[in-house]
Amino acid sequence: ASAAINRYLELGNALNATALGAIGTRYLCLLNATELEAIEPSSLRLASLDPSNCSQEMKDILYQKAKKAFSDQHRLPAYYELILPYLAGAPAADLKALSKDDVNMNLTTFVALRRDSLMLLTPSEVQGLLGINLPELAQWQNRSPVRDWVVQQKQSELDQLHIGLTGGTQEGYINLVTPKFPAPSSAPLGTVAVALHLLPALLLSLLMVSSLS
Repeated sequence: ASAAINRYLELGNALNATALGAIGTRYLCLLNATELEAIEPSSLRLASLDPSNCSQEMKDILYQKAKKAFSDQHRLPAYYELILPYLAGAPAADLKALSKDDVNMNLTTFVALRRDSLMLLTPSEVQGLLGINLPELAQWQNRSPVRDWVVQQKQSELDQLHIGLTGGTQEGYINLVTPKFPAPSSAPLGTVAVALHLLPALLLSLLMVSSLS
């Protein structure tokens, strides 16, 4: 399949709606970023694709293509269904705007959103996205990425959702991320011990030189 696609493109053929239909979801992830960039947005209007198994880079590219392809229907109820297969590549700003449209996003779609985008959503915006599916969010509160989103929210705001989410930040407290320190030096322990022993003397010498100058 990969060889056939490459040969098709080497002959100068375009990735139009007919070609995308032939490639389909099964072989979509064989395309590279350069080839995806060459797709005309209008071609996605006639193609039925699902990039869920592709890389995040590919999802991001296809989302932007789909957004342009369906831009004329952005204010229509049908827009959400058209853009739905590509939402895993949506930036936070677009999800925030979508939260005002009563789309009733299901949890399968929600947990597959870009992690960085999901983490920027407020509890009220998540409520706007999920709509009638909001109660199901409680079933995910101990699993990533919902767990990671919950700990970044104020508990008082989570309480306003009335679905029993816990683990948010209490008023007056800040959740700190434990820093990851680099691995210990591979130098022999004796060398490290000598260096630590000499450190005070070196610092004292530097202070004396500084004061004399």
